[in-house]
Amino acid sequence: MTVIRSEAPLVWREIAAVAAGAPLQLSPGTEARIRGARAIVEQIVARGIRAYGVNTGVGALCDVVVSPAQQHELSHNILMSHAVGVGAPLGKEETRAIMAAAINNYAHGGSGVRVEIVAQLAALLEADCLPEVPAFGSVGYLSHMAHIALVCVGAGHVRWRGERLGGAEALERLGLAPLALEAKEGLSLVNGTPCVTGLAALALERAQRLLDWADAVAAMSFENLGGQIAAFDAQSLAFRVSPGLARVGARMRAALAQSGLLAAALGRRTQDPLSMRTIPHVHGAARDVLAATEEVVNRELASTTDNPIVDGTPDAPRVFSQAHAVGASIALAMDSLATAVAQVAAMAERRLDRLVNPLVSGLPAFLAYPGGTHSGFMIAQYTAASLVAQNRRDAAPASLDGGVTSGLQEDHLCHATPAALKALAVIENSSRILGIELLAAAQAYDLQPVAAVRADYTQTLYGQIRSVVPTYRDDRPLAGDMSVAFRMIAGGSPPPLPDPQAAPCTPEPLASCALQPPLQGVATPGTHASANEEMPGAVGH
Repeated sequence: MTVIRSEAPLVWREIAAVAAGAPLQLSPGTEARIRGARAIVEQIVARGIRAYGVNTGVGALCDVVVSPAQQHELSHNILMSHAVGVGAPLGKEETRAIMAAAINNYAHGGSGVRVEIVAQLAALLEADCLPEVPAFGSVGYLSHMAHIALVCVGAGHVRWRGERLGGAEALERLGLAPLALEAKEGLSLVNGTPCVTGLAALALERAQRLLDWADAVAAMSFENLGGQIAAFDAQSLAFRVSPGLARVGARMRAALAQSGLLAAALGRRTQDPLSMRTIPHVHGAARDVLAATEEVVNRELASTTDNPIVDGTPDAPRVFSQAHAVGASIALAMDSLATAVAQVAAMAERRLDRLVNPLVSGLPAFLAYPGGTHSGFMIAQYTAASLVAQNRRDAAPASLDGGVTSGLQEDHLCHATPAALKALAVIENSSRILGIELLAAAQAYDLQPVAAVRADYTQTLYGQIRSVVPTYRDDRPLAGDMSVAFRMIAGGSPPPLPDPQAAPCTPEPLASCALQPPLQGVATPGTHASANEEMPGAVGH
């Protein structure tokens, strides 16, 4: 699928598609809009109209007038001085997402860059020749785009076909020439919110996939623990108004339909523990946050986020030098999404703890098979608890970090890009937690003492995990299995659920369920990955 930037702005799903490798093209009308904005900048320069970053310095130097002869030097120097990122480089998808969001921003026609600048970025994307962008060092938006723009002028470094190349050599191999920046282009290349917006699009995609898995894995644990299906009753859930809650309730009813295990557990308890009966409430709240975040990110993609913004016509140019480059709304949205995902993962760890605790599960201690000389999932639960604690630290709001930069000129900072990076880290940690719960739930089925059938959906999911990971017998490092489960969750989707509207709210009576004996054997062995697997994440190519 080719993503085309036309008159309409891109939406987050299109940014995520480009990040995954889809080509990005500009429509002829979009190119004309970019050229029109450039003509306005040229008139601002010719008429000597005071414009921040065009014929003045930047930041605290905004009142220093720059002569026309120095404006090329100003643009070039902005890239050099703003390329101050540190740490490991962003991953391939993260870099592509930022570049796509930047191109989308320039296509609004308010930035005033030449179309050649946008074409250069698009050519790098098309060739998958990606600038090396250090992940850290930004309080807002500057350093990431500066490192990307360096390559356009023949500086910096790229990763291309497994090689690390200097920017000039990379352009030469692609048949491109380094660009000499003109007035305003240096500032337009580093400011605005494409870095956080691109990363936010990835966070949305990964969070959406994680929440689908969270429902599926929770269904397996709920079934193994003999939960009371009334927790998902549609009439009961309707008392709380929440689209996410209603959706999760329907998904859980569909996933657990016809479960003999749940039929056998009917009436066993008046109420289940909160980590079981609040699955619709917690997962649903996270889905509501996800929906709200989608709106924020799409609004950001529909906005021109430069400072200054050029408008009007060449005959009547206008310059708006205000604060549209500050991403307060998207910073708050990323903080909120990180917290929502962290809460889902924290509850998953609580279900995992119940699965491994024989005092509440009715299963062998720590899901060890056989017990005594085997530890089973005892220490895997430690890992999950550690990741929950890491999420708790990472979910602290970046948008409140504050700080003062640029000689008091920038005395309020929203830390939007760090908020997006933290959200991505929380999502990755949470995928690992759910992966451990997935393994434990599959192991619980193998050791389940109740002779009753599973729901069709959970049986399918059990078969999927057992096709790649056999029953665990302390016969191999468990980290390898955890790596496989993580890749399943971070890199793919769970089996699709049947139509929730067709699923009954309660299981069939036990007498009508065909029974099967507890599983004692080992499923077909699969392959095992290293614990140091390559997966989507905030940093690392």
